[in-house]
Amino acid sequence: MTIYSMTGFASGQGVFETHSWSWELRSVNAKGLDLRLRVPDWLEGLETHLRSRLGKSLARGNVSLNLRLARQDDGAGCVVLNKPLLTSVLEALAETEALAQSKGIDLSVTSAADLLSIRGVLEQSQSQDDPEPIVNELKKEFENILTEFVQMRETEGQALTKVLSGQLLEIRRLTEEAAKSAEARKPFIEENLKSNLSRVLDNADGVAPERIAQELAMLAVKADVTEEIDRLAAHVVAAEELLRKGGAIGRKLDFLMQEFNREANTLCSKAQNSQLTAIGLELKTLIDQMREQVQNIE
Repeated sequence: MTIYSMTGFASGQGVFETHSWSWELRSVNAKGLDLRLRVPDWLEGLETHLRSRLGKSLARGNVSLNLRLARQDDGAGCVVLNKPLLTSVLEALAETEALAQSKGIDLSVTSAADLLSIRGVLEQSQSQDDPEPIVNELKKEFENILTEFVQMRETEGQALTKVLSGQLLEIRRLTEEAAKSAEARKPFIEENLKSNLSRVLDNADGVAPERIAQELAMLAVKADVTEEIDRLAAHVVAAEELLRKGGAIGRKLDFLMQEFNREANTLCSKAQNSQLTAIGLELKTLIDQMREQVQNIE
């Protein structure tokens, strides 16, 4: 399976009949899948469809989708005659002419153009857009946007996989060096244990044998880094297997990074050797760098 990054971007523009639009789809890393959509409310059913498609295609990420829609004015707007207003104007005109004639006043002839020029007699028609064909067109176009978006996340995921694979190889190498360093320090550890043993026994008068045994066991545990090295090696194998498996592995990798860090910390605290301490510190630095990359994996 493919590994995807949570970082992605896609955009596009389109036109359908009297409308034009632009898409912008982007995402960054997040603990879960957080969808934030800005879609015109009157496009009934579109937002529900978009959420469904995003939810099926993505597992994690803070995803923002913005759709800007505009109506194109072709300049050939239709006009409608406001008959009630025209009737009132004609009645007022007839009454005015009758009153003028009773006073012996002749008025100029009123033309149709004069009447139509009166504000409100002619009105711009307000066409009601049917959302269904626009929504259907937007649904089809969104598939291209989503494909481009997912492809970018896939490309980013492939790049992250290469980086993580290289970092795992380096952790494996450092773990092997730590094992060699731990083996080389054995004579020093043995001498140190003998010295500590003598100190315990010299001060063991009146102390229960069980207590002495516990102290000696603790000294041995504090010096032994075998388990830490073995677990580091096992974590490398587990992480490499996750990268081969692919899919939504971000959370599992993040958990492994915590385990890596825990073992590196313990290794440093138990080192009792400058070379082994240096290896442990190098491991910690590398693990921190790797964890930053893992934060972007879906």
